[in-house]
Amino acid sequence: MQRIAVIDYGMGNLHSVSKAIEHVAPDHEVVVTDNEAIIRSADKIVCPGQGAAADCMSAIQQHGLADLLSGALSGQPFLGICMGYQVLFDQSEENGGVKCLAVMPGEAKRFEHPLHADDGVRLKVPHMGWSKVIQAKAHPLWQGIEDGSRFYFAHSYYCVPANSDSVSGFCDYGHRIAVSVAQDNVFACQFHPEKSADAGLRLLKNFVQWDAQI
Repeated sequence: MQRIAVIDYGMGNLHSVSKAIEHVAPDHEVVVTDNEAIIRSADKIVCPGQGAAADCMSAIQQHGLADLLSGALSGQPFLGICMGYQVLFDQSEENGGVKCLAVMPGEAKRFEHPLHADDGVRLKVPHMGWSKVIQAKAHPLWQGIEDGSRFYFAHSYYCVPANSDSVSGFCDYGHRIAVSVAQDNVFACQFHPEKSADAGLRLLKNFVQWDAQI
């Protein structure tokens, strides 16, 4: 039996995430916690997040988790979701500019205003709803998920990774944006797998089974 730690720093959709993981991993222990010792000893780590970048970084620091998360690339299989994806980069334009965890080089930028689709239709910001995700490279977390499957999004900022080789998925919303990255033991996504029906549940199941090998 594995222990899967869902990090609680007060800013995540913890109930939905933990229940979705329990659904796909009924034989494993899912622990929602901010206890650093428990997180470090877990077999796998999930970092969800919602809200503004400044609030998320402040909460991470107040819970004493910044150093743990900054070392995400050197530990257990790690899944970042939504703000748990954005805060892995160097900085965010949100709240006038926020320094983030610098696990991966890059930044989160606000969608342009106005934002238009290729056919000229004006797009709403935040990007909220279902969009097709194109798999940029093969990865164990994509196993059994059809390329172009729809996932659920809710965000006003998008990430621009400095290392294009780390991008594992993208979608088109006004322009092409990176919506997931994969590097070493880390997979992180802008979309919400816990709200993305069968495709999202399959991604979570794949994460539970992943040994951090590509």
